[in-house]
Amino acid sequence: MTENLDLYWSGFLRSLGICLWAMVGSLVLGALIAAFRVSPVASLRAFGTAWVNVLRNCPLTVVLFFMAFGLPEIGINQSFYFFGVAGLVLYTSAFVCEAIRAGINSVPAGQAEAARAIGLTFTQNLGSVIMPQALRTSVPPVGSVIIAMFKNSAVVGAFGVGRDLYSVGRDLTSAQGYSYIPVLLGVAVGYLIITLSAGALLGVLERKVAIVR
Repeated sequence: MTENLDLYWSGFLRSLGICLWAMVGSLVLGALIAAFRVSPVASLRAFGTAWVNVLRNCPLTVVLFFMAFGLPEIGINQSFYFFGVAGLVLYTSAFVCEAIRAGINSVPAGQAEAARAIGLTFTQNLGSVIMPQALRTSVPPVGSVIIAMFKNSAVVGAFGVGRDLYSVGRDLTSAQGYSYIPVLLGVAVGYLIITLSAGALLGVLERKVAIVR
């Protein structure tokens, strides 16, 4: 571990980048799909329901292989890094959607009825009245989903993104012949730093939201 700190550090930064991009993308996409799920438009509700049911019931590896080997068959070609992050975003967005939808359902129905009574549209109602309250309630479950997504990023590394923590461990053991246990301990420490730091930040956010609420 000490002889290869530079490799571990570069792998840590690469894995951290995967986690951050996937977190932002899954939060935005998950919130959008949650809005579809509660939309008064039947076609949007059907799309949101299909999205959640398909992605939540597919293994992440299947989603990743579809992105990397299925999309090029129809002329969509990108790097493994792009396909890996995109697959992780799509997969995680289904779980984020359900966490946010649970928060939306926890808002008293009278809030939405009062907003409609003063003439707000569905979009205005959702954005100005429902979502600000729902997101506070959704912080703990969404936080759990995000931490699980950080751990799932190791699957993206095994998928062949390259230069991440998983790839560093594989290269040190297979190419350079280092013992598995110390090398994998270094990889585990890198992921622990990411997940424990994220858990601490989410705990602070949850406490602040609870005080405001």
